[in-house]
Amino acid sequence: MNTDNKPAIAVSNVLKTFAGKHEVKALESVDLAIAPHEFVSILGPSGCGKSTLLRIVAGLTPYEGGEVLVNQKRVTGPSPEIGVVFQSSNMLPWLTVGQNLALGAKLRKIPEAQAAPKIAQLTEMLGLKGFENNHPHQLSGGMRQRAAIGQILALDPQILLMDEPFGALDALTRDKLNVELLRIWQEQRQTVLLVTHSIAEAVFLSDRVLVMSGRPGRVVREVAIDLPRPRMPETIKQDPRYGEYISELSKLMGVY
Repeated sequence: MNTDNKPAIAVSNVLKTFAGKHEVKALESVDLAIAPHEFVSILGPSGCGKSTLLRIVAGLTPYEGGEVLVNQKRVTGPSPEIGVVFQSSNMLPWLTVGQNLALGAKLRKIPEAQAAPKIAQLTEMLGLKGFENNHPHQLSGGMRQRAAIGQILALDPQILLMDEPFGALDALTRDKLNVELLRIWQEQRQTVLLVTHSIAEAVFLSDRVLVMSGRPGRVVREVAIDLPRPRMPETIKQDPRYGEYISELSKLMGVY
């Protein structure tokens, strides 16, 4: 964990209400702070506003009260400092994997000569070498998600926001991609905020886990994960503390 004094993400007393025939208060008095290069996960019951909070930090959803700062700047809209990975990949089906990886750089008018080495490095790092000319439908679900992460990493964001990126995958593929994500993070060291429903995933990946209440959502508990890095399943999952963290968070989440 980075010990810089100023957080990369600071959320203070945030309120979000969805208007309509039946007004829904999604978030109330949400406070959190995430240090540069820290990996933090958010757990909470369905409908508690986890994804809404992530979209607010990303500048994709407005909010009514409080303040959200990213790198000490108030969030008023999407920022090139922030990359967002959703549960479903945003790859365009008519483009190849290589073209999809290069799309963000192209839209931002980054010269091809500047972007190409980065994209080649990501292709190798994500295990997509040899698939550059394939189209998304020709990839497995896990490979599509790796490519979706690559799309964002190609833009060199300082902060990575992830909304259940592996939620639609089978358990084995999900476990493999958790290891892959940690490897990428250990190389790139972005600040990561991950929304997940998986307690085991949150414990395995994170420096800290934040637990949200039911709607209106707010952060009610923080659990620091004191497990050594780098983390590999065969060692971490045998550590008694791993099971203890899962048990503690399960109780906080009302699993038992």
